Formats: sequence, structure tokens, C-alpha cells
Amino acid sequence: MAAKEEMLKNLYPEDLLNISHGLTEGEVKFLKELDDLLEDKYRESINEHWINATAPEGFFEEMGKLDYFNNPLLFESRGKAKMTSQLFQFFMSYTIARFDVSLVTLLGVHQGLGHNSFLFGGSKEQQAYYLPKLQSHELRTCFALTEPEHGSDVAGGLETSAEFRNGHWILNGEKRWIGGANLADVIPVFAVDAETGKPKGFIIRPEQEGVDIDIIKNKIALRGVPNANIRLNNIAVKEEDRLQNINSFKDVAKILYSTRSGVAHMATGALAGALRATREYVTKRKQFGKEISKYQLIQEKLSMMQGNLAHAMSLSAQLSRMQENGQYDEVATSTAKMMNALRLRESVAMGRGITGGNGILADYDIARFFSDAEAVYTYEGTHEINALVIGRALTGDSAFM
Repeated sequence: MAAKEEMLKNLYPEDLLNISHGLTEGEVKFLKELDDLLEDKYRESINEHWINATAPEGFFEEMGKLDYFNNPLLFESRGKAKMTSQLFQFFMSYTIARFDVSLVTLLGVHQGLGHNSFLFGGSKEQQAYYLPKLQSHELRTCFALTEPEHGSDVAGGLETSAEFRNGHWILNGEKRWIGGANLADVIPVFAVDAETGKPKGFIIRPEQEGVDIDIIKNKIALRGVPNANIRLNNIAVKEEDRLQNINSFKDVAKILYSTRSGVAHMATGALAGALRATREYVTKRKQFGKEISKYQLIQEKLSMMQGNLAHAMSLSAQLSRMQENGQYDEVATSTAKMMNALRLRESVAMGRGITGGNGILADYDIARFFSDAEAVYTYEGTHEINALVIGRALTGDSAFM
């Protein structure tokens, strides 16, 4: 136990409320390995990757080697548990996001949205074939739902079509903002059944005839994530490559709800990264003859960032506890995502302000967190859409349209 406490003291010094103490010793050992990998292998180059809009080579493969779905460390002292704990999943996302938001987004798309498309949408046969390969990173995936003209309204505005002809599903349409599509081996694509008007899920491969993928350029956030456009021109998909349990938008929403908490955790980790970057800066930067960390106004802003982090960690931790008990509540997840992303946005602005002119240079970590916070604020449900989910629960009235 003493070894665990010492590791946590060094690993999460910003954990004011000792939330990480709920982790098992095995989980802490794993998270220490993860943090060591990030710091030792990628720290020196991460800002350069952000500037150049590239992801560190080998990151996906290194995460596969860590075996974060099935590593024995994650099941020590957990009885007959068959899945990693929700608190561990929070801290894994948190740890990577604290280092870099692009990396946690890339992994989140694969392990969350992509993997869960097969977990929730696949038949038993599809699950048996794909899940082990996705969990080990033998195969890479993403999530193709959003379209050029439909983001928040995609539930009622999906235009990509699927028509069953001559023994195949024929897909036509376009997807946009699909993270990692150019790197994926298999892509779950969601389209409307031309006959029933209901969404269905399909497994396509980038090399199929009629699939065209190009990368969206000139982003100001998440520059390490290759977001893509996907154009589908008469793509033929076999029935065996239809995700058998995706037959309504409710089925698609189940995937989204299961991963929205992950974005709340990412926001929390990014907030911790912004706090760390700002704190390190102010202890070294001198103005008027002394380190700026010695000035009252600087300390007040740092204290606000720490307070925001404590709030965000508390929300993520409680959400993890609920989900550990099978309570995947859309209002709770929307609240955590909305508030943690809002606190992140507020905190990176304070950190950026504290660092002055240097804070707008991508050579400094705070500039990266400042820019990436805008993407976190928007994706997996904008602030406004999550607010409407909560407002509907409070009033009984839907104000979406």
C-alpha cells in the first residue's frame, strides 16, 4: 500500500481530493508505465508534431503493446472482473490527455467509438472476429457518422444512403471529420436504409473500390489527428459486413452515450495538462526581478485552475462510479461533458493569459492545450446540444427544434 501511495504522489500531484487513491495497485503500476512511455518517448517531440500536424510514429503500436484492455495488472485484486474498471478508464484517458489531447483523441476514437461500434453493433460472430483484433491493435478503426451538412442534427439528417440490390448493400454519400479514417483497416459507416428510412451500420475498408479519403487541412486544434472526408460512390457491401445490431438511431446513440463520458475525462486531463504547463512556466519566468509565481495575481489564477480541476475530477469520478454499476445515464454524461469542457476552456484561457506573449507560441505546451480545448468544447456534443439534453430532462420539453 505504501508503494502505491508513493507512486500516486508522484504520478498525480494535482489530485487534490485523492480520487486516484481508489485505483488498485495494479492499475497504478499500469498508469505509471503509460506515463513513463509518454514522457520518455514523446515529450521532446510532441509540440513539433502539433506544429507539423503529425502524430508520433509508433504511438498506436506502443499502446497496443500495453494491452490496456486485458493487461493482468488491471485485474489484480478485482475478483472475477472481466472488464477494466471505469475509474481506471477515467485515469487512462486523463493521463494521456494531460500529456496531449490529439493522442487521447486518436486513441479514444479507436477504443471508444470505433471499438464500441463492433461491441454494441456487431453480431456474436462479428464480435468474436473483430473485438480481439481491435483490442490488441492488430486492426485499427474509427467512426464514420458525421456528414458535411450534418453534425448535431445527424439523428434526423443522415443523408448517406444504403440500398439493397442484387445481394449487396450499395452505399452512396459523404462523411466528414472522421478522425483516423486514412489509417483505419476497417471503418464502421452509418447510412440510412433506402427502404425503411432507418440507420444501419456497415463495415467498409479504405481500399474498396469507390472509397475516396482525403485529409482536412489547416486546423487550429487537434493538429495531430488526421480528420478526413470520406466519399462513398456505389460501394458494394456484403450482408455479412453489415453491423447486425444497428437498426435505428437509438442503437447508434447507445455507442455515443457510452463514449461521451470519455470526452469528459479527456477534458479533465487536458485541464490538468494546462495547469501543469502553466505552473512550470511561472516558476521559471522572471519579470520585475523575480519569478512570476511569487505574484498574488498569478497565484490567484493558478488557484482557480486547480479548483476547476478538482471540480472536473469529481464529476468524472462520480460518473465512473455510476457506470461501474451499469448506470449509463445520458443526462449525467452530458452534464459531465458540458461542464468539464467549459471548465477546461476557462482554465486554458487563464493559463494562456498568465504566459503572456509566449503563450501564443506552439513551442510552449500551454498554446497547444489552449487551441485543443476549442475542439474538446465542440466534439461529442457541443455545449449547446448537451445543455438541451439536460434541459429536456429538467423541463420535460424538447427544445432541439
